[in-house]
Amino acid sequence: MFIDSHAHLNFNAYKKDLDKVIKRALEEGVWIINVGSKYDNSKKAVEIAKKYEKGVYAAVGLHPIHLSEGIFKLKKDPHEQEEKDTTADDFDIEKYKELAKSEKVVAIGEIGLDYYYRPKTKTRMELLKSRQKEFFIKQLDIAKELNLPVIFHCRMAHQDMIDILGFQTSFRGVMHCFTGTLEDAKKYLEMGFYIGLNGIIFKLDLDKTIKEIPLEKILIETDCPYLTPPEEEKKRNEPLFVKYIAQKIAKIKNIDYSKVVNDTTDNARKLFGI
Repeated sequence: MFIDSHAHLNFNAYKKDLDKVIKRALEEGVWIINVGSKYDNSKKAVEIAKKYEKGVYAAVGLHPIHLSEGIFKLKKDPHEQEEKDTTADDFDIEKYKELAKSEKVVAIGEIGLDYYYRPKTKTRMELLKSRQKEFFIKQLDIAKELNLPVIFHCRMAHQDMIDILGFQTSFRGVMHCFTGTLEDAKKYLEMGFYIGLNGIIFKLDLDKTIKEIPLEKILIETDCPYLTPPEEEKKRNEPLFVKYIAQKIAKIKNIDYSKVVNDTTDNARKLFGI
């Protein structure tokens, strides 16, 4: 059994064959956590999860890239693969909180900081950082109130993430799609967080960091439809391909593949209560 701890079957890439993709995964023993990036697809993630008695769960959150309204425009929304403006999603904390109370919601996420998409001026960049931090903390408050773990998104912003979390207490969570340094990883581990690994490990040289992260603190994920493993590079990514992440980790750590599968599944069960 596997748990794909971070999928986006709630995105438009699957609107034509969603049920088939989920069926393939469940038949092969792959359970799924569908993760929201704004209100509409968070709601869709919950709706999808409710269709299945077990094996499909949801996370609710507002991704930081959706907070650039009035600061700059993305030509393409990377989360929907459609041409449209990036907006602040009319964030309503009570709406997100109510959605997160569903018994199928196992986490708040993905939330955090993302400095990859940058406006052209320093002033606008500082405004973007300030807005992202503000909404990140607001959503941490939801997690705290509802006693839910957090799925963290952090890209090119690890020091700010570490600084914010250093003032927070009693959070459980995972650093999704980890791309930081070994020192960053050590700091997150000291805070008690898990490290999420996906197809990015085929693109970046993270072998040294992966060797150092204890297996009991690793979750595996696909982040589908993105980051398809090279074994299936001509296909759209899907939860079934999470096995390739486990295979790569086993090779890097020189341990049995079955141990990676079993331990990362246990880790996800423990964190998300499933």
